[in-house]
Amino acid sequence: MDIRPALQIQTVIKTLTDVVLPAVDPSNKLAIEQARLAIGTLNIVLQRQALMYRYDRDELARALALADNLQEQAKDLPAAAHALHALANSAEVGADVLDRAKTDPAELEATNVDLRDKLGALITALYTGQDTTKLKHITHSITAHAKEQILRERIWLLGQGWEPDPKSLPPLETLI
Repeated sequence: MDIRPALQIQTVIKTLTDVVLPAVDPSNKLAIEQARLAIGTLNIVLQRQALMYRYDRDELARALALADNLQEQAKDLPAAAHALHALANSAEVGADVLDRAKTDPAELEATNVDLRDKLGALITALYTGQDTTKLKHITHSITAHAKEQILRERIWLLGQGWEPDPKSLPPLETLI
């Protein structure tokens, strides 16, 4: 199960391109055009998704720069006092968010992949040992972690319709 949007989008593009589009009636020009438009849009999303976080950070940095510039220029205008105060509060929050948004999502994902790899290597090494008492506790820890991860992934993909009783699952927001 892979919840990463890049793989999911690639799968949808392939399905639309290889299965759906060829099945569309060739005389239905509008349906063909719309299917190609959907495929093209998904390709754009796929190409740009890794940049979206950086784009949002850049937009915030630019808006903060504009806020600083306008605050400086409008500080002596009495009619702008209320709006300046509101902007100053918003800019302060924005600056804090921008300061905390330093890690790029690609770095976060790569760190998770590396950590999973190292955990796997440790688990393999641990199971070469003979201490069954420790292995029982280790197995319990690994199994508990895996159950939580699988539950999160099942809920993440709930919209695909695989779950027999989706209402029995907790909201994703409570698990992340």
